Amino acid sequence: MSLSVTAAPRAYKFEAVPIAIFLVLALAPVAASFGAESYLLGLFTRVMIYGIAALALDLLCGYGGLVSFGHAAFVGIGAYSVAILGSHGITDMTVTLPVALIVSAVFAFLTGTVCLRTKSVYFIMITLAFGQMIYFVAGSLSPYGGDDGLTVSLRSTLFGFPVFENDRALYYGVLLFLLASYLLCRAIVYSRFGRVFRGARENPTRMATIGYDVFRYQRVAYVIAGAIGGLSGFLLANATEFVSPAYMSWQRSGELIIMVLFGGLGTLHGAIVGAAAFLLLEDLLSGVTENWKLIFGPMLVLIVLFARGGLLGLGQSIKERFSRG
Repeated sequence: MSLSVTAAPRAYKFEAVPIAIFLVLALAPVAASFGAESYLLGLFTRVMIYGIAALALDLLCGYGGLVSFGHAAFVGIGAYSVAILGSHGITDMTVTLPVALIVSAVFAFLTGTVCLRTKSVYFIMITLAFGQMIYFVAGSLSPYGGDDGLTVSLRSTLFGFPVFENDRALYYGVLLFLLASYLLCRAIVYSRFGRVFRGARENPTRMATIGYDVFRYQRVAYVIAGAIGGLSGFLLANATEFVSPAYMSWQRSGELIIMVLFGGLGTLHGAIVGAAAFLLLEDLLSGVTENWKLIFGPMLVLIVLFARGGLLGLGQSIKERFSRG
């Protein structure tokens, strides 16, 4: 029995757009040195951190059809892991990073076991419910700041060395984690596991009929996405040196979904483009008016209506028109 996956990506190969994205990010600190270096490094570091979280969400939404409205919970868990351990004097990333990944993965396993029993809008709503649950749990942690959040007194070290001591070192550290996350997600998508995962989105009944445990594949992908979300939280805590329950609110989850849609659903590197576009536009428009979302909202609607592939799809359409002309 043959299986047709209509939205399967093209054969694995190196592509110009992802290479260009990472080259731009690698050279950004050089350009920043000619201007407000600290500000620009901070802004692009934030872009990459949210790019990691959006990558993980794109793995679920774009390739698995699993629209999670609680993905920010994993970001918050990773951030709080760093802050709570730091408040007890544990700052070495040989401890804090594995804890952030493991706690996020365990939460993803436990909640995914429940969420993946549902489909469609019910899946969206139950992920939202779990996200709000962990949001209120974080707000109730009085010893760790409660609703006011918690300051990270010292950035993570590596075997006692302050590898994230300055902003440039942190920037390149985040860039390496972004590249590793992208390559991992790309390898998953093009692997046998990824083909089954994509097939489960297209026709779960047929995949189950030919012998695949659809639930197990989806849960593994959900746990991987949760762990990557925890990684972004680990980096966010180090970048901002502060954690807050707001990191895991439903609004933040909604922003991550917008980033994925804005860049291009089911492309991986589109998630990075979407995160950059969202945060850079936010920074630009917020300097013009405090009601920047009134401008950004219609822009997003126009992208969704006239460029179904997001910014990457729009760029591809423009390229095809010029090539025909």
